[in-house]
Amino acid sequence: MSMDTPAGIAIVETTTSAALERDRTGYVDWPAIFAGIVLAAALSLVLISFGSALGLNLVDFNAREGASPVLIGIAAASWFLWVQISSFMAGGYLTGRLRRRHFDADEDESDMRDGAHGLLVWAGALVLGAALALGGVGALAGAAGSALSTATVAASNVAEGAADAADPNAYFIDTLFRADTPIDPGLARDEAGRIFARAALGDGTVAPDDRAYLANVVAANTGLTPEEAAARVDQVTAAIETARQDAIEAARIARNTAIIAAFLLAASSLVAAIGAYWAAQKGGNHRDSGTAFADVFRRF
Repeated sequence: MSMDTPAGIAIVETTTSAALERDRTGYVDWPAIFAGIVLAAALSLVLISFGSALGLNLVDFNAREGASPVLIGIAAASWFLWVQISSFMAGGYLTGRLRRRHFDADEDESDMRDGAHGLLVWAGALVLGAALALGGVGALAGAAGSALSTATVAASNVAEGAADAADPNAYFIDTLFRADTPIDPGLARDEAGRIFARAALGDGTVAPDDRAYLANVVAANTGLTPEEAAARVDQVTAAIETARQDAIEAARIARNTAIIAAFLLAASSLVAAIGAYWAAQKGGNHRDSGTAFADVFRRF
């Protein structure tokens, strides 16, 4: 004997069974989280690339001729902050909207779970973007180190005998065999490189004895008068000191830029975490209320 069951009861039983089956699964909806991570990472990549094409980057504030480096730095920082926050908020909203809701919690608990999913999107996208973000900071740190290295060997890079400057005793050995008679031009160039390299390692000043020796060697190998040779030595010494100071200043700017970029990355990431949490809650609220944004996304 069979009993006719009203259609309404069958629908209620099916819905209840599906809800119970869903509630037996974990609260973390990983597919929704992965979707949010992909969206956040993609938006960040596209917007950062677009900003870099316009010169809004934290690597070179002199990228645009005629523009103030300070203004470019402020614009780049503002752009990066907006990109970070908006991208994570977009990913958080998508996750909140796609998350399957468990009906064993009230609205406050559901909002908290939606927000937690937004934080997971933030954490996942931050890990994926760490290679790109830290790569930029590492490039700045590398630029600072390279500039410092250039400052210490600026003079030796000018001379052809720069490789010999690595020997700490080469300069002192040269002083043993100095003579008033002319020496081979090639050897003279190498020795001059070591003299300038030693000066660069100090305060950039060539010792009086070295200056007099260089003037004699230049005069002997070029036919200049002693006064003209001494003036040429002073001119080259001034040029090398200018290059050394420029390298030191470049190192200072690169170091400060790296510090600012690292601080900005940390601060914007923390603000983006709050934005992702809030956006995921809004996405969950719109999911529950069935918000469709019909005026924005119209169906044709």
